[in-house]
Amino acid sequence: MPKRLRLTRRFPVAMTNDAHRRLTGFADEAGISVDEALTFIFENFTSVMNHDNLAHRLRLFRAELEDRKA
Repeated sequence: MPKRLRLTRRFPVAMTNDAHRRLTGFADEAGISVDEALTFIFENFTSVMNHDNLAHRLRLFRAELEDRKA
């Protein structure tokens, strides 16, 4: 029997316009809400992410972070 989808945890989220567009685009394409999209991504994180690509992209993001904050 599948687990019931209960969105019981809430937290304030700040993200860039690009990130929000990607998230809402993904949710629209999948036919689910933004909350459901975030839940799906994090519940299935290890199976939907490529570990090598994730590590590489995270290094790039961290290297550019100070410039992006300015």
